[in-house]
Amino acid sequence: MLKLYSYFRSSASYRVRIALHWKELPFEYVPVHLVKEGGKQNSAEFRKVNPMGHVPALDHDGFVVSESVAMIDYLDSLAPARRLIPTDPKKRATVLQITELLNSGIQPLQNLKVHKELEVKYGLSKEQIGDWTRHWMTSGFESLERVLEKTAGEFCVGSEVSSAECFLIPQCFAARRFNVKVEDYPLIARIDAAATKLAAFERAHPAKQPDTES
Repeated sequence: MLKLYSYFRSSASYRVRIALHWKELPFEYVPVHLVKEGGKQNSAEFRKVNPMGHVPALDHDGFVVSESVAMIDYLDSLAPARRLIPTDPKKRATVLQITELLNSGIQPLQNLKVHKELEVKYGLSKEQIGDWTRHWMTSGFESLERVLEKTAGEFCVGSEVSSAECFLIPQCFAARRFNVKVEDYPLIARIDAAATKLAAFERAHPAKQPDTES
């Protein structure tokens, strides 16, 4: 049995929900609220699941995996049908390049704990933090758009869905929350529109989760 510790609005959780639905793997959804009561990810109970205090965490019959790239790689090994990380060396490297551009180059700068540090330690206002986040999102999207000019077909790498879309679509959702215009990046916007129509992506959307909030 698969158990996913998730928060509806977490980009990293959203990625893994897409992967689980893409592979049609049943799973138990365990909500971990990142704001209430000081953030339940910081509780002693959850730290036993993931010492980093991050969501998502994936529990497979007592074997726990954290970090979304590792989870998707594990799911590919567990259920190799409809792979998300290709086996062909060049395609694999290209997919992982885009995946990591999003995972390491953009998303961490929007994290709650990063924003909290900017507010508490450095005295930035909510408006300044928003500006700072938008700067790095737009810079990252500009770089990604140039990469996609060389790799994109219907999706990020040719015509097949991969982990790149699992990371891109949640990042587009987050970008809109921070008032970044995804439509300013034609390839990103086109891929986002195509992928979000797919059933797995629809089912993984934050608005469709049991812990969703308006």
